[in-house]
Amino acid sequence: MVVLAASVITKSGKALVSRQFVDMTRIRIEGLLAAFPKLVGSGKQHTYVETENVRYVYQPMESLYLLLITNKQSNILQDLDTLRLLSKLVPEYSPELDEEGIGRMAFEIIFAFDEAIALGHNENVTIMQIKQYCEMESHEEQLHKLIMQSKIDETKDVMKRKASEIDKIKIEKNKSERGGLTSLQSTGSARLDIGFGDMSISSGGGFGSNSSFSPSLDPDSFSSKAKGRASAPASVPSKGMGMQLGKTQKTNQFLESLKAEGEVIVEDVQPVAGQSKSSLPTATDPITITIEEKLNVVLKRDGGLSNLEVQGTFGLQILKKEDGFIQVQIETGGNESCQFKTHPNINKDLFLRENLLGLKDPSKPFPAGQLGDPLGLGLLKWRMQSAQESVVPLSINCWPSVSGGETYVNIEYEASEVFDLQNVVISIPLPALRDPPAVNQVDGDWRYDPRRSVLEWSIFLIDSTNRSGSMEFVVPPADPSSFFPIDVKFSTAKTFCDIKVANVVPVNGGSASKFASRTQLITENYQVV
Repeated sequence: MVVLAASVITKSGKALVSRQFVDMTRIRIEGLLAAFPKLVGSGKQHTYVETENVRYVYQPMESLYLLLITNKQSNILQDLDTLRLLSKLVPEYSPELDEEGIGRMAFEIIFAFDEAIALGHNENVTIMQIKQYCEMESHEEQLHKLIMQSKIDETKDVMKRKASEIDKIKIEKNKSERGGLTSLQSTGSARLDIGFGDMSISSGGGFGSNSSFSPSLDPDSFSSKAKGRASAPASVPSKGMGMQLGKTQKTNQFLESLKAEGEVIVEDVQPVAGQSKSSLPTATDPITITIEEKLNVVLKRDGGLSNLEVQGTFGLQILKKEDGFIQVQIETGGNESCQFKTHPNINKDLFLRENLLGLKDPSKPFPAGQLGDPLGLGLLKWRMQSAQESVVPLSINCWPSVSGGETYVNIEYEASEVFDLQNVVISIPLPALRDPPAVNQVDGDWRYDPRRSVLEWSIFLIDSTNRSGSMEFVVPPADPSSFFPIDVKFSTAKTFCDIKVANVVPVNGGSASKFASRTQLITENYQVV
């Protein structure tokens, strides 16, 4: 059987999509397609037409024809099976069976035809397999997108820093131009307390009187630990001088203006746990196997689960080519709720029979070297969805209430006994505030980000000793909905899918290969809405 071409044409013979599987000129295929409507007689029940050289196998699709052009020696029964498969593929990619709909999805239809027919011979595939092959994710594309996004974010951060520096220079210049003269009187002692440390300067003698000013720098509004320092008065000795330029006053005004603008002086240079995406260390072992799951959860603020989805990847990374002639023996356990999907180059029958991950062609090795993706080459993927709230690793309850002109917010977490969570960060959005929120009680640490107006509650580890915890803070009167959505980030060494690496076996026999294995679950999107 040889299929010369698969086409979608109009009733008049106009070609909308045509895929040739043998060498054929454009003039010849257009001539064959244009001749087809003249060969189809009205009122006939046949689904094929023969000429001296070719056979047309066709099926009407509303105002169009799905057409296979084959040689006369091909098996008509196999042609009809191929035609039925293509007739189900076309509506999958183009629900609108007209010229505009087919033209809009032309490339997707051609790609699907290529998966169903190879070099003129039909492939033993189903519609679901074809859709999986066409929608297969590309690790290189994902890596490129991550790199581009990181460059964009880095450029935005540089832009913000430059803008902040320019504003500081402008403010300092304006203050220096408006700086005046301060009369100082000398008798007595002076104390200068700037707030970064305790440093005092005292002097006696002079003209018999004193003058004081109080510079204050309060970086504690950006800190989660300090409770605020009272600015101490300070006076500068005159030592026989009647007047002196008020430089300290200008410094005070400059710092106060920075504080009013919400500039972060201390906390900006400190890394915040959980804000950056979890990154895997670079592989240094000859064979490294990584099992990673990404968790997407949407919880309702009034209780209940809206969505829980887990996407897992089984990655293999090999440093040297000679170590690539292997098969990986895994144990999947009872994962009835997980849907597994192997890479197209993996022997699927071997995986289903013996839980072995190996290439279809055992004579070829797995790709070696640093592949760019920290996970390495993805051999196996799985997906799990659940509507049971009991499987959620971390539940969050938030209770805002207005009392006495203030809003009291009580927020608590409750963790599942199945998982030990690390680097937990719960980010609560706040309304626009002039001052940081007053935190009355917290299990763990907290940090207020004035630029994003977010209160971050961080717990380094949640295990059997602290399965539940709470925090209470107070802000001015606010709408309860302004404290949502709450964003949660964490990681753990246990996964939902019970999958383990049993052994790494050389293809040609011999002793088992040494390998390193690492497992982690991270949150991709975990919110309370």
